Amino acid sequence: MKKITFSIVAGMLFWASANAQDNLVKATSATKVEAEKKAYKFTDIINIDRTPIENQGSSGTCWSYSTGSFLESEMIKAGRKPVNLSKIFVARKQYEDKADYYVRMGGNIGWGDGGEAHDVIEILRKYGAMPKEAYTGLINGATRNNFSEMQSIFEGVLKGVVANKSGSISPAWKNISKAVLDGYLGEVPETFQYNGKSYNAKSFAKEVVGLNPDDYIEFISQINTPYWEKAPMLVPDNWAMQWLHNIPMQDITAIIDNALKNGYTVALGTDVSEPYFSWPNGVAFVPENVLSLEPRRMKKDEKDALFTEIKPEFTVTPEVRQAALDNQTTTDDHGMHIVGLSKDQNGKEYYIVKNSWGEDNDYKGYLHVSKTYVQYKTTSILLNKKGVPSAILKKLKN
Repeated sequence: MKKITFSIVAGMLFWASANAQDNLVKATSATKVEAEKKAYKFTDIINIDRTPIENQGSSGTCWSYSTGSFLESEMIKAGRKPVNLSKIFVARKQYEDKADYYVRMGGNIGWGDGGEAHDVIEILRKYGAMPKEAYTGLINGATRNNFSEMQSIFEGVLKGVVANKSGSISPAWKNISKAVLDGYLGEVPETFQYNGKSYNAKSFAKEVVGLNPDDYIEFISQINTPYWEKAPMLVPDNWAMQWLHNIPMQDITAIIDNALKNGYTVALGTDVSEPYFSWPNGVAFVPENVLSLEPRRMKKDEKDALFTEIKPEFTVTPEVRQAALDNQTTTDDHGMHIVGLSKDQNGKEYYIVKNSWGEDNDYKGYLHVSKTYVQYKTTSILLNKKGVPSAILKKLKN
């Protein structure tokens, strides 16, 4: 009986993990205000060129979609014709690298679809890039990503490898892992055609994408390590344990503002699992009473009421931000792409944020996110070094 109960619980836990992305979309869709009751009206101030909205489907690949979109805007900024890059090529190569880490670490790292913006830059550096048309990851008539079954089997293979008691791990596990990925995503082509010319991933990255991975820089903000030095980003999806530049909270928005004014976009890692982040309404802000809110006890009409009038925002401090990171009310659960700046009818500024959940919201796939929200809930930002104020770059010690 205990074994049966354990199996059921384990299955339920995996189901929750495998469907985390769908659950996140559902959670952020808990508010939907009727048109006549909507409080916010936005006017664009800065709108930087970008590629069309995509939909990551039932996969935790927001990091690949958002940073891939960011690189597409970087191509435009560099005067190149933008390409709809294959986000699934990037995700697959990351899964292969993560599998190596997982085995080396004896299974003592988290497993799943998640990743960080720097993973995309490292894949570009190590493996190159492909256009979406060369590798969609959709086979057998599929039209939408759905990674739950694939990840269940893939993780099972890896757990079997690290549970090996023979004293030596056979390299054959990599062939099995490749077969799983090939079976669900299709084989990665050695070469492909693009605009009548043959490329491999490396040559495509060099000749068509034309971006230098060394041009990008990533920031976090925490008060438990020194500012201006690199520090570990302690979130589960930072499986490679990258150390990032630690800066004061106010400099997150100072950097984003400077980047946008100079025509550069920003890849954003953030927490979106809050009642004051509304995907249907396309608005995120921090209500003045945020510290007393109890999201699990809030009724739908109470959540909707957050968006029926423009309310004063909470004053975020570095200490409050750190407390949310420490108690995990701020978690690293979504990646998006900041592409512009807007203002509401009172003149208050918001960032225009491109999401990867399709166009099924009030702003056809975009959101207007307050600067206070970004200061409070951002876990990391990545951008071109040219978008960072020179005074901030000069303060960095490593």
